[in-house]
Amino acid sequence: MRRPVDIEPTRLSKKLPEDACERLRSILGVHMDIRAPGDAEEPILGLHVRQVLAQWMAEIRAADELRVVGIKPRANALLYGPPGCGKTTMAHHFAARLGLPMVVVGSEHLIGAFLGESGKNIAKLFDGLAVADTQVVLFMDEVEAIGASRGARTGGQCDDEKNSALTVLLRKVEEFNAGYFIAATNMPDNIDAALWRRFNMQIGIALPGADERFAILKRYLSPFTLPDDDLDCLAEATDGASPALLRELMEGIKRGLIVRPRLRLAIDSAPEMFAAIISATMPPPEMEVPKLWSRADTLKSLSRLSWPPIRMGAP
Repeated sequence: MRRPVDIEPTRLSKKLPEDACERLRSILGVHMDIRAPGDAEEPILGLHVRQVLAQWMAEIRAADELRVVGIKPRANALLYGPPGCGKTTMAHHFAARLGLPMVVVGSEHLIGAFLGESGKNIAKLFDGLAVADTQVVLFMDEVEAIGASRGARTGGQCDDEKNSALTVLLRKVEEFNAGYFIAATNMPDNIDAALWRRFNMQIGIALPGADERFAILKRYLSPFTLPDDDLDCLAEATDGASPALLRELMEGIKRGLIVRPRLRLAIDSAPEMFAAIISATMPPPEMEVPKLWSRADTLKSLSRLSWPPIRMGAP
């Protein structure tokens, strides 16, 4: 039986000055995605990633001691791994642990249609953060859209634009001193070598293991609950699923428990309810399909569950 307390995430403790997010929005634009620490969700991470994150936080707290021996805490990281594995959630949690706002930038904010526009957008972003004069965690998602390897390019105006944008990004990453810079990619093999070297850390965020799946399923099934042995069974059946897919699965169950009776549909068959959900919830095409989605015997095995789940606190 799993013990969720063993993998309980660290609680957040710092708060953000009231006006920091508004100041960032006024400088970067009201449509920029600025996330406050209080909105962060605590990630459920594997042991290796938790250890890396804990060491990074310890470095930051030991900045004065590190300065004495001629080094400083690392200030940036590249997160890589399959889609839906919690890279954005981890970055937001890191920002919240520091009490800092997170500025989320997708490729759509930076890539322009005209020659030189992408580089100007990148420069405008970093220059705006400098003007804001507040520490932030800058999170750049799908960084491969700008930072793809130049060796794979064949020339032409489009590639010239990408090369120019990457050159600006490389320079701005080196100059960045407004906090911490975290980038994420689902395609680490496509990242340009020069950009890869700019990151102090390259952290792989893998698909969750059995313990992590157990905790994720338990979290997103709440306020409903199942016996731990049943959650163990579900954790085994969902091997290969990402945190995002597990969340969709559990939220689908909760919707079914509320909505199916309104449609005069039964809720006493776990295989029937899961079949309805997985028929409309699939992993991305580039990922291997978990066995619950691909094997009829795995779906049928869920008939052993104590079903339906019990709602905690219900009369």
